[in-house]
Amino acid sequence: MLTLYDAPRCPYCARARIVLAEKGIPYETVTVDLSIRSAWLYEHNPPDGRVPVLEDDGWILPESVVIDEYLEERYPEPPLLPDDSAERAAARLLVFRFDELGNPYYAFRRGEKGAAARLETALAALDGLLGTKPYLGGRSFGLADVAYLPWLLRLRDLMGFQLEGHRGIVGWLGRCAERPSVAAEIETVASLAA
Repeated sequence: MLTLYDAPRCPYCARARIVLAEKGIPYETVTVDLSIRSAWLYEHNPPDGRVPVLEDDGWILPESVVIDEYLEERYPEPPLLPDDSAERAAARLLVFRFDELGNPYYAFRRGEKGAAARLETALAALDGLLGTKPYLGGRSFGLADVAYLPWLLRLRDLMGFQLEGHRGIVGWLGRCAERPSVAAEIETVASLAA
């Protein structure tokens, strides 16, 4: 059985949780206290001891994007990447470029000067993509959506950031929330606010 070393507040862990749920893969969870990381975690994901880490029958794999790709290849049904090679490449490119949202998100969270404007620019770009298709990866929910969702949920539900000016994002979040995997993550985020 798979084991996910997880921290509920970590959006990178949320990526792995969503993919595991989408694919209906049974797994065990080891909850990690991010303020007291074990030596094991540092050994398996140096130098920072970050989560998530996936253990598969003694084999260890860190890093959310790599974990998600591994799960997609090992458990191909239901697929979370498009059949078309060009669409798959476009979805992977979005995942690769996540820092275009992630960097301004973390700057905003830290209260850096000008971060709100940089975040608005990143959200406008994302909103533009969602104005032309229902999901980031195209016609169906997939790894590109999983790559961004945890941060937008936390931005909206924990940080009180108003997304109403981004109609494409709001509609996309609504479509994604209909999925049990995302609904479960919304519940996790709500529990963090309590």
